[in-house]
Amino acid sequence: MKKRISLFIVVLMVILSFTSVLAIEIDEDEFSEDIEFMKKVISFVLDNYQYEVSQEDIMNGLYDGFFSVLDDYSTYYTPKEYQALLEDTAGEFSGIGVQIMDINGQVVVVTPLSGSPAIEAGIKAGDIINTVDGYDITGATSSQASLLIRGEEGTTVKIGILRGKESLNFDLIRSSIIINNVEGKILKDNIGYLNVTGFSDNTAELVENELLLFDENNVEKIVIDMRNNGGGTLQSAVDLLNLFVTEGPVVYVEYAAGKEDIYESKLKEQKYEIAVLINEGSASATEIFAGAVKYKNEGIIVGTNSYGKGVVQSLYPLIDGSGVKFTTAEYFSVNKIPVHKVGITPDIVVENKIIDISEYPTFSNENKPELGNVSLDVLSAEMILMELGYETNQPDGVYDIQSFEQVKKFQENNLLYPYGTIDFATQDALYNALIRHVESNEDDLQLDAAIEALK
Repeated sequence: MKKRISLFIVVLMVILSFTSVLAIEIDEDEFSEDIEFMKKVISFVLDNYQYEVSQEDIMNGLYDGFFSVLDDYSTYYTPKEYQALLEDTAGEFSGIGVQIMDINGQVVVVTPLSGSPAIEAGIKAGDIINTVDGYDITGATSSQASLLIRGEEGTTVKIGILRGKESLNFDLIRSSIIINNVEGKILKDNIGYLNVTGFSDNTAELVENELLLFDENNVEKIVIDMRNNGGGTLQSAVDLLNLFVTEGPVVYVEYAAGKEDIYESKLKEQKYEIAVLINEGSASATEIFAGAVKYKNEGIIVGTNSYGKGVVQSLYPLIDGSGVKFTTAEYFSVNKIPVHKVGITPDIVVENKIIDISEYPTFSNENKPELGNVSLDVLSAEMILMELGYETNQPDGVYDIQSFEQVKKFQENNLLYPYGTIDFATQDALYNALIRHVESNEDDLQLDAAIEALK
């Protein structure tokens, strides 16, 4: 029997408390009537709906619906989601230490982090996580999977893995994981390389650690790779700019109520020559950094036009542990140059080949194609082999002698029995090889152009 739920619309009252800041005019009498009507609609639906719905689900749906009408960047977070967001912003969380992504409905391990419980247990890149504590997560997003995998430090989580034909299970003890969104190395001609994948509270500190190593090796020129860096905290971007661009305003933030904040660099003298790599996945805090470098003429921007997210979101905790994030300001680059819906245009425009894994048909894991067969499995194998540089004909799904010979060559190169049948082990090996190929992106024309610009 369904229970009538009397709802108190908490989130709407919370938003009302911000109306003076947001300059929204609401007719309070009409608003109260709307709330009463909505409560009646919800009660009517619950009395006549076939299945059970929890009050928590209803409230989450109301919150999501409200924030969805604001803009693409305004969001309601459940208590678990809000805690995960705070951990990501701080650069530290408790979990098993894996970077994951959802590919074709599967949660795939991209990288097990150094020194983490995952790498110590033997979890590898390319492993498919299919269960967490016995729950099947097939079809889950990486964010949904992360919420299940994370937990209190010292607690145990059971992870089910598919690795080729093998089904493996791991009992892992969660530990504190430091998010390292900075990777540094020295390239040929003594050019430093920094890959910055996000802006967390610890990003500038991590970069400083890499710069110490660069200084020991007399590195004076650095490529800063911020491609596909979706941003993070504004303060983190400003902190990073203080390491690379000289003193003066680097970003202006204008709030709806008319207030303006000006953030500055205090660096007296530029120590390094820099080239910054950006693309259409570079957004928000990344654009703050790249914009300051470009418009202060203190570095070279290489790649493709950035995303164009020039708005600022403020984060507010709610009393039940949940939180809301919504747009409260717009930022402008040096000299108040707009960024929102405009982006940052590189000084040197270079396109890289983009590989979209979703364009490759997934293997059925039901058939083992042999010479002469025609199927989507053959088409997928041909497409992957061509992408990996094997000498195949134009992929058409027909398993001809040319593809047959190249499959044998692939099998031999990957320590598989080289008999040409596209068996399950070969299908898994092909798919994993594609993932590694996408990650390595060996033909990096943008990076090559940045290095050349610094010479």
